[in-house]
Amino acid sequence: MIPQITLPPDLLPRDGRFGSGPSKVDPIAVAALAAAADGYLGTSHRKAGVRGVVGRIRSGLVSLYGLPDGYEVVLGVGGATAFWDAAAFGLIEHTSQHLVFGEFSGKFAAVAAGAPHLADPQVIESAPGSHPLPRPDEAVDLYALTHNETSTGVMMPVRRPAARGLVVVDATSAAGVAPVDPGEFDVYYFSPQKAFGSEGGLWVALCSPAAIDRIGSIAESGRWRPPFLDLALALDNSRKDQTYNTPALATLFLLAHQIDAMLERGGLAWAQERSVRSSRTIYEWAEASEYAEPFVTDPAMRSLTVATIDLAAAVDADTVEGVLRANGILDTFGYRKLGRNQLRVACFPNIDPDDIATLVAAIDHVVEELRRA
Repeated sequence: MIPQITLPPDLLPRDGRFGSGPSKVDPIAVAALAAAADGYLGTSHRKAGVRGVVGRIRSGLVSLYGLPDGYEVVLGVGGATAFWDAAAFGLIEHTSQHLVFGEFSGKFAAVAAGAPHLADPQVIESAPGSHPLPRPDEAVDLYALTHNETSTGVMMPVRRPAARGLVVVDATSAAGVAPVDPGEFDVYYFSPQKAFGSEGGLWVALCSPAAIDRIGSIAESGRWRPPFLDLALALDNSRKDQTYNTPALATLFLLAHQIDAMLERGGLAWAQERSVRSSRTIYEWAEASEYAEPFVTDPAMRSLTVATIDLAAAVDADTVEGVLRANGILDTFGYRKLGRNQLRVACFPNIDPDDIATLVAAIDHVVEELRRA
């Protein structure tokens, strides 16, 4: 049973949403969607109104990431989970190498292992709270990296491990914040319900010319691909500023609005500065605390966007999270499958760094009240 503890007004953040996904959506974007709803929602995704929004997304991401000539932005329905399946059909030729250091990096490896037309993948694992390094291998034609592991709060740099082989990066909880050099990846894919402040059900992939060539060569090889997961079809439709099948129009609108807002405010540098301020506040608080500590012990591996904080055994994280939730502070729970006494707090750019500072003060207050009970 969750104790009844009421936080004083000065310990209530102005916005209580701290979830790691779906994440806080900018109220200004929601208001803009409402204002545009009559002529946008419920209209054909093959017509100019929606295609114009898709075009804004594609051109905005080219600008946001400074993509070189020849790179293309490809969209599809189904989220990053669907993209793993699509990659197994349309990006991996024979053998992939996967760095596994959490729940989501492990899922892509499992997809590749289960694909009957592919060789067994190479899987390099490390304990949760750290990340492994790739091993160059001539047999590998695709290196699967994860920029930020949402389940554990570990971030790793994106670097090309070998001259041969595509570098395909799951960027779902890093995209929109973490800096990355387009020359170091061939596919940088993500769902927009994290730093891009939109909803799920969509995947977006920034693709190099080499990745586009791989998509084409596999399509020409005659390998069977389910149309829903066919990257050649996704590429063809994206070039027309549409998706192969019907997308969620609200998701597209919110994503386009967020990209525009980021570009107006200073691009990735602005977003990174916001997330650095927020994550630094949490990590410094935890390091100074007598009952909390950062789960990721190596500061170089700590995420800018998802902070994971272990609590001492005497302080039950679920109880703390329950009290916070009862006071309107939402989604600070740890990732369940990790099985730790842990809080997890998103530091995406839509979250005000001042609200993060209020949150850690609120946690201290809750723990003090629990100790007095």
